[in-house]
Amino acid sequence: MTNARNAAWPSPRPSHPFLAHHGPLAFAHRGGAAGGTENTHAAFARAAGLGYRYMETDVHATADGRLVAFHDATLDRVTDGSGALAGLPWSEISRARVGGREPVPLFEELLRAFPRVRWNVDIKAEAALAPLLDLLATEDAWERVCVGSFDERRVTRARTLAGPRLLTSLGTSGVVALRMRSYRMPWRLRQGAGCAQVPERQGWIRVVDRAFVRAAHARGLPVHVWTVNERHRAEALLDLGVDGIMTDDLEMLREVLEARGAWPEG
Repeated sequence: MTNARNAAWPSPRPSHPFLAHHGPLAFAHRGGAAGGTENTHAAFARAAGLGYRYMETDVHATADGRLVAFHDATLDRVTDGSGALAGLPWSEISRARVGGREPVPLFEELLRAFPRVRWNVDIKAEAALAPLLDLLATEDAWERVCVGSFDERRVTRARTLAGPRLLTSLGTSGVVALRMRSYRMPWRLRQGAGCAQVPERQGWIRVVDRAFVRAAHARGLPVHVWTVNERHRAEALLDLGVDGIMTDDLEMLREVLEARGAWPEG
């Protein structure tokens, strides 16, 4: 009998919006974190107003099982509240204000508020996995979301539970395997993920170069790079042929893509 945890689901169909788009995707990282109100309705509304149709966000589950769009495990860094999200009920988290002024949003509210937006979702904690999949099923939002996580096991569990209707990026070991394959080393690369979402560098190690992009494309994997806030870096990565860039500097990336005739209209 095949172990379901290790079974490889077929890859998501090529018509998935994260895969079928012609030209590089522009992602608003946390809605544009440079503005000081990251992962808030106001940040995502501003990004949408600039023409961004792909947003990056993070999700945690509250103590009572609500799914919030928030990066950190605690409220302390970016809000006027404090405490771990996993230990607080939604009623308390809802009173916190990001940057002292913007409420923490539920992810379900964002899905409904921005029907034309597609979401790259980083599952930050195991407790957020089941609520996210339940929400995507309830809203029939599978084609609006790509899921990722630093935790390889969490990405695998997400694919196991949801099957091929869920698009995920490669987990950490998948990225390592792809990097090794780009060096022409016989490294096993499991199937199932639909894209590679990676930093340009990890410490002193360069992740994204022409060989990496070539190896990903040879396996049908678009390459999305985070988090790119300098114009020269964005230009260089686009010259390598990457398929998407995540940025905090929304105006910069839009200007770069407009100059190349690659900014999506409408």
